[in-house]
Amino acid sequence: MNPKTFLRRIKLFLVLAALVTFAQQLASAQQKPVVWSAKEQLLADQIDGLRSLADDVRAGTTKDLALNIRKLPATENKLRLAVDLAGLSTEGDFGHDTLQEVATTLAETLRERPVPWAEPEDTEAGSKAAAREPAYPYIELASLLRYEHVEAPLHDDEQFRAAMARLEEDDRKREHPAFTLKDLSGKTWTFAELRGKVVLVNFWATWCPPCRKEMPDLETLYERFSSKGLVVLGISDEEAAKVEPFIRESQVSFPVLLDPGRKVNEMFVVEGIPKSFVYDREGKLVAQSIDMRTQKQFLEMLGKAGLD
Repeated sequence: MNPKTFLRRIKLFLVLAALVTFAQQLASAQQKPVVWSAKEQLLADQIDGLRSLADDVRAGTTKDLALNIRKLPATENKLRLAVDLAGLSTEGDFGHDTLQEVATTLAETLRERPVPWAEPEDTEAGSKAAAREPAYPYIELASLLRYEHVEAPLHDDEQFRAAMARLEEDDRKREHPAFTLKDLSGKTWTFAELRGKVVLVNFWATWCPPCRKEMPDLETLYERFSSKGLVVLGISDEEAAKVEPFIRESQVSFPVLLDPGRKVNEMFVVEGIPKSFVYDREGKLVAQSIDMRTQKQFLEMLGKAGLD
């Protein structure tokens, strides 16, 4: 096996270990069903309904939820709610103040109730991976700070620092991507051959609601800026039989590339979607997003590559 492939698989095992460990710590549905208090259930229901709200209403509701979660006793349920809210708070542009409250709530909850390190998984060689992986809530918080530019009072926590270091390592892997994929028509696209263009790489899937929501904005921007050198590459790890009908129905004209083996997803360390990366005409990574973006947010990202 290629050493790079082996290392990528170890990395994937570690990430999965973090997610699995967190799920186990919060108890499986079969062995320990979640029992909500009346107040917790109300907040959980509101979080479940966030995607049905208009964006302006959703922003205020998200902020209120963060403040109300903060008032709860320090229990596993409080952590569940804080993590769930954080995962939904980046699906668009809900304002810096809202994201700050979400991050503060998650940080304070982790300070009240720390989560153990994720246990390393067995590698293909049959031995445990040496490095410990920070638990998922710390990675979620670190993502908010690194990519949404908020603050949180958890900088002295070892797991949080490890999560930030992992994100920095992930970003280094994205700086100089080298990949070749085919689009739905069979045309081959090689990233290195796009030097001189502004390239927006967007990872998405047909089953992902935030991905579907941002796609019309990507199409609008592609139509507006393609004559100025913008290339949008949508990358899906699904089969063509599933992707093609969706793209046809959505009338998307930018190239959609297929990555069924997830080799490029792994290269970019894509563990959740949508994710977007913008490269300038010299091939330098100048902007990225960890979730759905609005047209205004995409314009800000493209502006860093010289398009406006």
